Amino acid sequence: MAFTIRQLQFFIAVAEQGTVSGAAQNLSISQSSVTEAIKELESDLGVELFERHPRGLNITHKGHQFLRHATKILADVSDARRSFSGDQAAAGGRLQLGVTSMVAGYVLSDLLARYRRAYPGVEVSAIEDNGDYLEHLLIGGKLDIAVMVTSNLRDRTALQSEILEVSAYRLWLPLGHPLAGADIISIGDIAFEPLIMLTVDEIEENTGKLLTAIGAKPHVAFRTRSVEAVRSLVATGAGVALLPDLVYRPWSLEGDRIESRDISGSLPVVQVGMVWRRGSGLPQAARDFIGLAQSQRTVRR
Repeated sequence: MAFTIRQLQFFIAVAEQGTVSGAAQNLSISQSSVTEAIKELESDLGVELFERHPRGLNITHKGHQFLRHATKILADVSDARRSFSGDQAAAGGRLQLGVTSMVAGYVLSDLLARYRRAYPGVEVSAIEDNGDYLEHLLIGGKLDIAVMVTSNLRDRTALQSEILEVSAYRLWLPLGHPLAGADIISIGDIAFEPLIMLTVDEIEENTGKLLTAIGAKPHVAFRTRSVEAVRSLVATGAGVALLPDLVYRPWSLEGDRIESRDISGSLPVVQVGMVWRRGSGLPQAARDFIGLAQSQRTVRR
């Protein structure tokens, strides 16, 4: 029996929500339907996609590998439908994009790949830089669109934005860390833990604010601009990290397991979205990019 598009949608929802109940609520269907679809998918593939535990589900290494395929399959289906909405292949023009460091590999890469397949005649150029500079380029008309963290957008009067992803902060821990078994973890619990600090976008600023609010000074063991370095350092026990779930992956490049846990209390979220200059007449290539990004957001939901 071959797996179905519906099974892939259910699988992605469970992977994103971490529980069958959360996926069922998100999809507005029964939990039994989700459970049965996952069992059938695992049977068809011959692998275990999730590890079951009392709190929910953890995606396995095989499940994580399949998640990328499933996401791409659904995106390709969406592209196939869009290909009949007009003569896209003949569309030309130029698209000038900006992107912040953290967003480049976790949001833009797949989106840009889809755009190039849908509009091969468009010449695309992209620049990676910090959010303040990208805002400057957008206002100055040097960029059409930027895909970036929008939760700390500076000039909202001159710029228009649309959210693509909202990601909560979670605690990353090495396998076997004492906090991994705690029922409730608070910010105070990690105040004196060695922190692996990601220094891109607003991460370091937000982490510092969280700890300062409880009167603790961050104990930073390592600062890096590389998410992969954070993963490796956490996995090998060099420290813990407080990062948005958007960039979480359960294994380091070396294949070591990384745990992720919720933190109690009021934590900020990271909003990732598209930004363009308010009131500007966007070229057709930019409008097409926005439309494709909106359709991808719908597929993910």
